[in-house]
Amino acid sequence: MKKILPLIFIALTAIIFVGCGEDKNSAPFIKVGMLQHLNVVEKEFNSFMKKIDDILGTSSTSHEVIYFKNLTSMQMALESGQIQEISTYKCVADYLINRNPKIEIINEHTQKFIDTFCFAVRAEDTDLKNSLNEIIEEMRADGTLGKIRKEYINVNENPASVEFGNFGDAETLKIGITGDLPPLDLILADGTPAGFNTALISEIGKRLQKNIEIIHVDSASRATALSSGKVDIIFWVILPLSEIFPENMDKPDGIELTSPYYRDKIVHLEIKK
Repeated sequence: MKKILPLIFIALTAIIFVGCGEDKNSAPFIKVGMLQHLNVVEKEFNSFMKKIDDILGTSSTSHEVIYFKNLTSMQMALESGQIQEISTYKCVADYLINRNPKIEIINEHTQKFIDTFCFAVRAEDTDLKNSLNEIIEEMRADGTLGKIRKEYINVNENPASVEFGNFGDAETLKIGITGDLPPLDLILADGTPAGFNTALISEIGKRLQKNIEIIHVDSASRATALSSGKVDIIFWVILPLSEIFPENMDKPDGIELTSPYYRDKIVHLEIKK
């Protein structure tokens, strides 16, 4: 995912609005946890925040982005006070809150900002990209995409593992899963994959008549896993274009992205006061 976790101009805009109307010199200093970007270091990412601050005249410079390699370490940092906020997607926030009553969503107004999710493949795999695009549109048209979304993005139920079709000697597609965006992308305690993304790729495998092999990869090594051939498909998040963020800012060379299949809002989490 174009930076599965992602992360994102939307999150930055959310940060900006936290301090609207405050004096920069009196604004509290807030550390915001984000899943690690692949091609953009923390210093550069914070420079983008400064540009937004300069343009809008807000107090966003009182915020500092701190990268984390996985969701678990980011949650631990929030509870220990190393960071004061986590920037993530609304469905992820709901999932976490449902399982941890000590945290809550802040800045509800940030929910109007939206990111898009897609698949990433190697640039030379044009046939695979075209097939994925065709099936995404087919599933959107016949209602399957909405049905899977409704079934799997449900924070009130424990996620179930996803089953895959068996097509004998047919080609096997290797799918990279990080487990860092529940209920979109997660690995259950017994090591089996679950979540909306996994259910989606299972349906795609059935329609392509191809076997699916799930491979657990770290969020920060997704692009390497793809380019090296360890996996054939990874989930990606598309950063919205703007005058501040360069096009494809966090997309490594040699990777192509499919049409989007899901959109979600950005929110921030904090420990309840």
